[in-house]
Amino acid sequence: MKSWNTGCFIKTMKINVFTEGGITLPYNGITKRKVGALAKKICGRLGLDDVAVCVILTDNEHIRAINRDYRKKNRPTDVISFAYHENPFPEVDAAHKNLGDIYISLEKLHEQAMEYGVTDAQEFTRLLVHGVLHCAGYDHERSRDDEKIMREKEEELLSML
Repeated sequence: MKSWNTGCFIKTMKINVFTEGGITLPYNGITKRKVGALAKKICGRLGLDDVAVCVILTDNEHIRAINRDYRKKNRPTDVISFAYHENPFPEVDAAHKNLGDIYISLEKLHEQAMEYGVTDAQEFTRLLVHGVLHCAGYDHERSRDDEKIMREKEEELLSML
């Protein structure tokens, strides 16, 4: 079989997965490999190529501190995203860009999975989709219209995954 270099540019994604606090992987079936593969699928479905995303899996104590320091809400939350751009993504003529950091509390995720009657993996997928959408420029807290747009995009992505 012959192979030719056609000069095509191959697009890449870099997904970094870290743990913080008292969290270790695997956690209720959530593994580093699964997190990376899912993040790549989500970014791919959004057309976000040549990006780097950092997913930090943490506990309620650590995410509460982040929520307190950055959002002035002194309670644990499920997911917090930090986007590394000011304009809606993708930018014109952008090379490999750091899309952002996504913090997910696996403890909060587990609590919510039990509350909603879903598996930890299903709840993780929902939270990761939510976090990636925030990094991509969606924001449900700006207005009711923006909330509707983001919720519809979440549902669209979840149905594809």
